[in-house]
Amino acid sequence: MKVSSARFVKSAFKPADFPCDQLTEIAFIGRSNVGKSRLLNTLARLKGLARISSSPGRTQSVNFFLINDSVYFVDLPGYGYAKVPKKIKDQWRPMVESYLENRPQLRIVLLLVDSRIPPTRDDVLMKEWLDHYGIQHIIVMTKADKLSKSKLNRAVQTAQAALESEELIPFSAVTGLGKNVILHRIQTSISQVETTQSG
Repeated sequence: MKVSSARFVKSAFKPADFPCDQLTEIAFIGRSNVGKSRLLNTLARLKGLARISSSPGRTQSVNFFLINDSVYFVDLPGYGYAKVPKKIKDQWRPMVESYLENRPQLRIVLLLVDSRIPPTRDDVLMKEWLDHYGIQHIIVMTKADKLSKSKLNRAVQTAQAALESEELIPFSAVTGLGKNVILHRIQTSISQVETTQSG
């Protein structure tokens, strides 16, 4: 997948606000402060597309970014940050679950985990939730540049065991590691659906 254009479209605070144009959607989810905005900006080749905050838990809506005028990158609220008020957390969960369960144009979910720490209980629960509902997903290990090659290899093995997944893609917004692999996987997921529909 080659990204030639990217722009922010809208923030949705309830399912009724989601776009109605039926375009293909690629969702990004992970723990607060895991680096979703940096991943989105790197893939989109636009530094300021998704706002990067120094305060975890600031994304309180489902944000839609239009890529190549044909695909949405969808930034879902981060989970697992204790300082987010319970009232806001309670609003996030049904909206995120409704999106993941009921969005027919969703092609794949990128589940982000921090390469510097073992997968958290929230990461494991999200992986199990995606498996339970049969939602196609790949796991991206962010901030890979913070680790030496040997430590990153050990981190991948630890995450594979904890998340029961063989496919994990180390990623760095600093070095670009993993960027092309992720874009290729996104394009593959889109092409598989298009082939099925045409057949």
